[in-house]
Amino acid sequence: MSDQEQQATGVVFNIEKIYLKDQSIEVPNAPQIFLEQAAPQIDVQLRNQSEAIGEGVYQTVLTAVVNAKVGDKTAFLIEAHQAGIFRAENVPAEAMEPMLAIGCPNILFPYLRETVSEAVTRAGFPALYLQPVNFEALYLQQRAQAQVQPEQTTH
Repeated sequence: MSDQEQQATGVVFNIEKIYLKDQSIEVPNAPQIFLEQAAPQIDVQLRNQSEAIGEGVYQTVLTAVVNAKVGDKTAFLIEAHQAGIFRAENVPAEAMEPMLAIGCPNILFPYLRETVSEAVTRAGFPALYLQPVNFEALYLQQRAQAQVQPEQTTH
């Protein structure tokens, strides 16, 4: 949004800080795992969490847990929490949740992707690049599930 658009609507959305909140790398079966010839099976789990940390200031944390296995042996396990502090003022209430669930993760994802790739390489494995994520589709899917679940519990 341009400065003129922000002034006209009064809406403010700024990135205050992007940082790596936490990261862990485990290679529990080293050095034997490096002798394996089979390619590891990769499982990636993503989570997004946002919270207000001040007046009009929010923290969003995008978490990736990457588990790579060769057979029943863990090749590596990486967990990374990429975070951002965002200023959002005069945002309409109905736009706040989508902004935190879609907009902020879209900003953080390239940083998380780089962090995971670098961690995999530092752990001694070929680079791994997380595939692009459609956070809007995930958000809509979660909302649809949330609407179905209360209906299921009332029967």
